[in-house]
Formats: sequence, C-alpha cells, structure tokens
Amino acid sequence: MTRLRRMLVLLAALTLAACSQAPAAHEAGQAAAPRAGFPVTIENCGRKLTFDRPPAKVVTGYHPSLETLLALGLGDRIAGRTNFAESAFLPGQKEQYDQIPEISDTIMLPQKEVMLAQGADFVLDNAMASFDAAGGYATVEELDAAGSPVYIMGGWCSPEEVLEFTIDDTFTDLRNLGAIFGVPGHADKLISELKGRLADVRKRVAGRTPVKVLATDGGTGPVNAYGGFGITNQMITLAGGVNVLADVKGDYTEVSAERISATQPEAILVSDYATLRGEAMPSSPAKAADAFAIARNSPAAKDRRYLAVPVAAQHPGYRNILAITDIARFLHPDAFAR
Repeated sequence: MTRLRRMLVLLAALTLAACSQAPAAHEAGQAAAPRAGFPVTIENCGRKLTFDRPPAKVVTGYHPSLETLLALGLGDRIAGRTNFAESAFLPGQKEQYDQIPEISDTIMLPQKEVMLAQGADFVLDNAMASFDAAGGYATVEELDAAGSPVYIMGGWCSPEEVLEFTIDDTFTDLRNLGAIFGVPGHADKLISELKGRLADVRKRVAGRTPVKVLATDGGTGPVNAYGGFGITNQMITLAGGVNVLADVKGDYTEVSAERISATQPEAILVSDYATLRGEAMPSSPAKAADAFAIARNSPAAKDRRYLAVPVAAQHPGYRNILAITDIARFLHPDAFAR
C-alpha cells in the first residue's frame, strides 16, 4: 500500500491549481437572510474565495480538516466526510465522526461524479491530492464552478509550499475558518489557547540542551524519514529538539540506512497510524525496532527511547500544537515535572 504522506505530497504535483476568482459559496436549501460581517473574502492557494453567508453543507477530506472544524464547534455544518480507518481520535471526536455520513471509504474524497453530487457549499482538505483529474477526482475549478469552493489547510497547495509551511499557517487557517463560518470569536479563543500552550512549552524547554531527534515512518533501506522542512521538523524544534536530518531538503522523504546510522539520535519519533496494521503498514513498535537496528549504537537505541506521533498531527491542523506539547514532554520530562 502506498504510504499516506508520499501519496499526498506526490499527487499534489499533478493537480492544476485554480487561478481565477472562485464564486461565492452557494446556499444549501432555502435562501437565508444576509448576516452581519458578510460577505467575507479570503485568499487560499492563490485564489480569492468570497462567502455571502456561512457555509451550511460542508464536505471534509483527511482527518485534520474535520477535527479542526470540530474544535471550532462546527460539527453541525459537516454533511459528509472521508474514512479515517488509521486514525487515533481526540477525546470526544470519535462520537461526532460516527454521526457524520461517510462519502468515501478511504482518506481521499470520492470520485468526481459522487463528489459533485454532494451539493456542498464548502470543501475543506489538507492537500491537493483529492482534486487530481488524472485520478478521477473533481478538480478545484470544477468544484468552484459547482458552487463548492475548496480551501486547502496549511497552504499545502503545491510540493514547494508543503516545505514552506510554518506553525503560523495553522493560526491563519483558524482565523480564516472563523471568518468564513461567522465564528471569529470562537476562532480567536482557540488561537489564544493554542498560543498559550506554545508559550508554556517554550518557557519549559528554554535553556535546555536540545535533544537529537530522528523522525521516521519506517523502512530499513531506504528509510521513510522527515527532513529539515515542513511540519514535523518545526514540531521537533519547538518542542526542544533538533532534527538529526535538518540538513536534508524535504519534509517526508527517503534517506539511506547509512545516513540514518550516522545521525546518532538520542530519541526517535515514529509516525503512528493507530488502527491500520499489517505487512504494508507496520506497527509503531515495529518501526521503532527497525530504526533502533539501523542506528544500533545510538543513545536512542541503547535506551529504546521512542514516541509514537499520530500521523494526523503531521498534517496541517490544530492538532499540530497539541503534538508539540506531547513531544516536549517526551524529550524533556523533567521540564514538566513541576
């Protein structure tokens, strides 16, 4: 089975980005009275999206897009979602997930005809992979023309922009979504809470020696690992670590076993797919064992020190900040003892 991150990043290169103005989000059902604060116009992937009123019939793609809307209290707006068989859910979100109609049995949006038939007035996803015409999907342009404007989280609009991601992009998404859905106050409150978490982590790890970290998604030669660009690298740095592959240009990339062996990590992060297991998707302990075997003389291998990081946290979404706290606790447990 093709690995999730590789599929999302590589397919993004195949998608034609829309360059023209997207139409205003269309209404689902009977016309509603204009709301204060609207129309709202935001930019995403080089396009301007204008909304005359808050979306009411939303389709979400991969897990972080849905859970970000749930964190904003917008679960009642979601009319369809994809399947997250591999995901670990945040507290209270699995129950909401189960109540939302499933329109695709994979993490990808459904094929073109099914997708267009949803009549969505907003589509939220984490990458461009689900809008690739070559894969049989409705394109961004086709959905825009149908009144279903697309928003890509984290600015993951192209492979280059995946590498340019910063944690500030997460706050931008929350602010934009708050404006689009007419809940700016809720968005500001969530942003304040998350920034408070980050400030607390920075204070706790300040002055401590950064821990040398290897982040891997398994493999023995080559190894699927995370280089010095993108979300995972930033989470390591903000959590008080230093990425041993910081000089590798890439986010999710392949690195030789020899290169991994030479890094001498003190701790290892492993992408965790929770319930998706089998020969094609080893468990987190199995991935960690492979990494320990490759870097067998490293401090991490000697201490068997690793942390499973939910793969959903390694894609744009508000869980990025939650994961930074978890990683910081793992790297600097003494800093959280008080």
